[in-house]
Amino acid sequence: MTLHFSDIGHDIAVHDLTYENAQARERTQILMDIAGQMVGFVVGTGDLSELALGWATYNGDHMSMYGVNASIPKTLVRHLVRWAARNMADEASRLTLLDIVDTPISPELIPADEDGNISQVTEDLVGPYELHDFFLYYVLRYGFTPQKIYYLACKAFDGTGNGTAYTEETIRKWLHTFYRRFFAQQFKRSCMPDGPKVGSCSLSPRGDWCMPSDASATAWLQSLEVENEG
Repeated sequence: MTLHFSDIGHDIAVHDLTYENAQARERTQILMDIAGQMVGFVVGTGDLSELALGWATYNGDHMSMYGVNASIPKTLVRHLVRWAARNMADEASRLTLLDIVDTPISPELIPADEDGNISQVTEDLVGPYELHDFFLYYVLRYGFTPQKIYYLACKAFDGTGNGTAYTEETIRKWLHTFYRRFFAQQFKRSCMPDGPKVGSCSLSPRGDWCMPSDASATAWLQSLEVENEG
C-alpha cells in the first residue's frame, strides 16, 4: 500500500476516503490473485443490508465471483453465525464465531485507536441495521411509502416490547439516510455479482430489483419532510 499511495501522491497518514477505498480494493485484488493461483473463486461477504446502503467500495469488497450473502439482511447474518457456532462448529471454531458476532460491525479500513479498539464502527456512521433492515423489508416486500414506513417504525421501536427503543427523531434521521443512500448507491447494485435468493426479498438487477442508477430520491425525501411539518 505504501508504494501505491506514493504512486498516486497520497499521504499514508491521511486516513480519508481515498485511503479507505484503496485498502478495500487492495484486499479484493489480493483475494482474486490468490483465488487464481488456487484455481478457485472469491466468495463475496457483502449482505443485503450492505447492498441496500451501498456500504461497500466499488470494485473493492463490492466485487466477487459469487455473493453468497446477497439476499440475507445483516440482522439475520448475526443469528445465522450464532446458530452455526452453537450447532455446527468445533470448540475452537465456536469461540471464534461467537467472538465475531460480539465484535462491532466495521470494515476496518482505518487503523485502530491508541488503545487498540476498532475506530470505525459502521452503525455509528450509517445507523442501526435493525432499523435499516426494517425499512428495507417494507420497501421491497410491500412497497410502502416513506410516511407509512416511518409510522410503522415508530410503533415497532417505541420501547413497549423487548426490542431496542428509538425516538421518533432518530427513526426519521436514519430513514432519511436510508432513502438517500438507497437511491444514490444503485450503481453498485446494477453490476453486482451473481448470488442466491434465499428469502422473499432480493436486490439483484437480474431479477427482483430493476432500477436506473441515476434515479433520484428527491420525491421520497420530500415526502418525509412533509410528514415532519405535519
